[in-house]
Amino acid sequence: MKNLFFLFLAVIILNGCTETKFIAHLVKQVPMPSDLPESKGSFKVGSPYKIKGRTYYPEERYNYVEKGIASWYGPNFHGKFTANGEVYNQYELTAAHKTLQMPSIIRVTNLENGRSLILRVNDRGPYSRNRILDVSKRAAELLGFKKQGTARIKLQVLEKESKIVAQAAKEGRDTSGMEIAFNNKSYPIKHMQIADNLPKANNSPAKITSFEKESLPDIQQLSKTNITKADIVKTAVVPTKIYVQAGSFSNHENALKLASNLSNIGSSDIYPTMINNRQFYRVRVGPFDSVERADTILNRLVDSGNSQAMIIIEEM
Repeated sequence: MKNLFFLFLAVIILNGCTETKFIAHLVKQVPMPSDLPESKGSFKVGSPYKIKGRTYYPEERYNYVEKGIASWYGPNFHGKFTANGEVYNQYELTAAHKTLQMPSIIRVTNLENGRSLILRVNDRGPYSRNRILDVSKRAAELLGFKKQGTARIKLQVLEKESKIVAQAAKEGRDTSGMEIAFNNKSYPIKHMQIADNLPKANNSPAKITSFEKESLPDIQQLSKTNITKADIVKTAVVPTKIYVQAGSFSNHENALKLASNLSNIGSSDIYPTMINNRQFYRVRVGPFDSVERADTILNRLVDSGNSQAMIIIEEM
């Protein structure tokens, strides 16, 4: 009887331990802001790739400006790997772009409220033709468009900062948090001079001397400072218009033909422009007063065969 009692007790303890381990395992499956696996990622540009019938051509660029619609992504990707091998953290100030080198440093300005913030690109996307950038949940909160889901933005690659993170990533250093240091200006200006000696895109990497390496500040330490409202640059709000560009032609007659065919969709017009000393004629529908309306027209154009249609943001 005594042996039977101890056997019964052992079974209870064993079952208890099993349940405890099972619960602990489940808890570990839920990524927490401070409990994500460590990963420093790598420098990556990548080869051309095709998504949903469209081909994208990644390129290392340090002088680049783009205007369009941004969205944000968070819970469904939190804890998963980004395109350059980091672990995505929705509470960091990062972003996804279709073609920019990773990592790169960009300034994103919400044209609707004037808020401006520095982000670090470490992922690919978004793959909706309606959007040019996906920002983290935290970035969307600070830029003031998390609740509405989208915003009209201006994206600008910061040359010196981008060269610094590119060089660091190429040397195998962790670049996570560098965007925080750039936002709160804890990255000393004198260290920015190192970027002047770094190569232009597509050139062989420049060598950084041991003295320069030793003089670089501890980015991980600097980046522990939280971003406050004081760190968000506030710019003047400039009214914008949203158009859907159906096509661009070097032949005026072709532009007129397309504009005429779009009359049943909405008000269309032709906008002449010069690109590299060549005359082009852009056919646009609009303007629209909301992103939702522009999305609707864009989808109609794509469904009708205008695969090159895109949303355009113009400052007034």
